[in-house]
Amino acid sequence: MSPPTLSPPRIGTRAHNLALALRHVAESPGDISRAGISARTGLNRSTTSSLIDELIAGGLVREAGETTRSGVGRRGTALELSPDGPAGLGLDLDTGHAVACVADLTGRIRFCRSATDRRAIGGPARDAVAEAGLTLCGTVVVDGEANYAALAEDELLRAGESFLYVSARTRIAAALVVDGRLYRGRHGHSGEIGHVRIDPNGPECPCGHRGCLEMYAGPGALQPGAGTILGGVVASYLTLLDLDRIVLGGIYRDHYDWIAPEVERAIATQYTGARPAVVRATYGIEAPAVGAARSAVREVLDDPYRWLTLGRPEDLAQRR
Repeated sequence: MSPPTLSPPRIGTRAHNLALALRHVAESPGDISRAGISARTGLNRSTTSSLIDELIAGGLVREAGETTRSGVGRRGTALELSPDGPAGLGLDLDTGHAVACVADLTGRIRFCRSATDRRAIGGPARDAVAEAGLTLCGTVVVDGEANYAALAEDELLRAGESFLYVSARTRIAAALVVDGRLYRGRHGHSGEIGHVRIDPNGPECPCGHRGCLEMYAGPGALQPGAGTILGGVVASYLTLLDLDRIVLGGIYRDHYDWIAPEVERAIATQYTGARPAVVRATYGIEAPAVGAARSAVREVLDDPYRWLTLGRPEDLAQRR
């Protein structure tokens, strides 16, 4: 006899339904109404209306005229994410610069500013908050440069693509995205592509080993031919992962015109599967800060109940 099915707690149900309703608004901005959400989710209309009213009151959703849907009957009131609601602030601190970016709830970058000295990041951060004029949200999370840079590739993430983001700034790093989701590894150590060994008798790497990729295609060794070595390592990853594309960021993006063809030729000679596209990263130096800002926004989209109950501006003011 199977155990009885337990109903989830009321708060858990409400949180789930709020996230469900908000996701449908995010996926069909300006083209979905309360009735449309009710039809797609199976929730009754009164429940759906209550959820949307709560999301509007919390600054996450706004009404935007009539839906563009054609057909018989009256069009409903269109819903979309509120660009004036909560926003995410992303900070990138590197040895030679600091960048602050703000993304609103729709993912649009509202502000981005850099400083040449990372000790001066307070200025760009304060400017970002003041000039964007939005309420910041999300928790403080520290992650690798390549991971956040990969999260800046919004179109690829929305399309659910699988790709390897390879970047070189002060070092070589990579981020793996599978079906539109960043894969950090069980212990968070994935992406250390710079320390793949090319030659056990090669030059000593700062990590203590010899012949790491870092010594052949890193920032201090970048020259024609490095793309071939990099492409050989990427080809090994492809044999295991079978990805849609390779995204070149950091200084690889800056020198894309000659690095990309070398990477493509190496993949063609060393990998027998379907060749992935080798593309230039969307963003340059600001990529990690953009990705960090958007990841904070995604926290709200994934769990609006938490924002609505713990992240209201008046609640934040009381906790200061």
